[in-house]
Amino acid sequence: MRWACLAGLVLGLASQAAAQEIVSARYDGPTTRYPHGVLGDEIEHDTLVVRLSDGREIAARWAQDIVFEDLSPRVVDVDGDGAPEVVVVESHETQGARLAIWGMRDGTLAQIAATPHIGTRFRWLAPVAVADLDGDGLVELAYVDRPHLAKVLRVWRYGADGALTQVASVEGMTNHRIGWDYIAGGLRNCGQGPEMVLADAGWANVVAVRFADGALTQQVLGRYSPEALERALGC
Repeated sequence: MRWACLAGLVLGLASQAAAQEIVSARYDGPTTRYPHGVLGDEIEHDTLVVRLSDGREIAARWAQDIVFEDLSPRVVDVDGDGAPEVVVVESHETQGARLAIWGMRDGTLAQIAATPHIGTRFRWLAPVAVADLDGDGLVELAYVDRPHLAKVLRVWRYGADGALTQVASVEGMTNHRIGWDYIAGGLRNCGQGPEMVLADAGWANVVAVRFADGALTQQVLGRYSPEALERALGC
């Protein structure tokens, strides 16, 4: 009986440890093996580190082919279970960038979903938002595909089946210039639901983009300047 109780205690502790939530994330393992330089230098990272609610840190590393070509990980609840996941930008040596979701699975940090790679080396994407954009209870992930070239805003939905599905796209949007160590714009809610704030393809105007009923609609907010874009984010 004593052994049975001990076994039950050990299993309970293991389950409790595995259930710890992600509270923060960072990149580590600087590397120059993917010298794109789109974010201002040729240093990217090969390791994702998360801190759990019990204080432990757990890491996952790409040993080859892939790096995290990103500014910082985004900690957000993507699947709606109340525990955060981590959204990152990953770039492949020959296939370019993709958006990926990482989370805790059975006590291990693992990738749980990803969009396809763009398909060409040194082609990047710039995240815009991770949120329920249309109020249907499911989270969408939005990014600008090749903000310096194609300038396509794409919206993907994380479904109940754990898969990412593209649900909308529109051309003529951007949120990054080559060499910037930041991504412009983002998400706002001025009382009428979430809107993505970006620049148009020529950096002439600040634009608010809303996703509803499966479609993206645009509203020009005014002439572009860095200050105007920041004001728009603040409603």
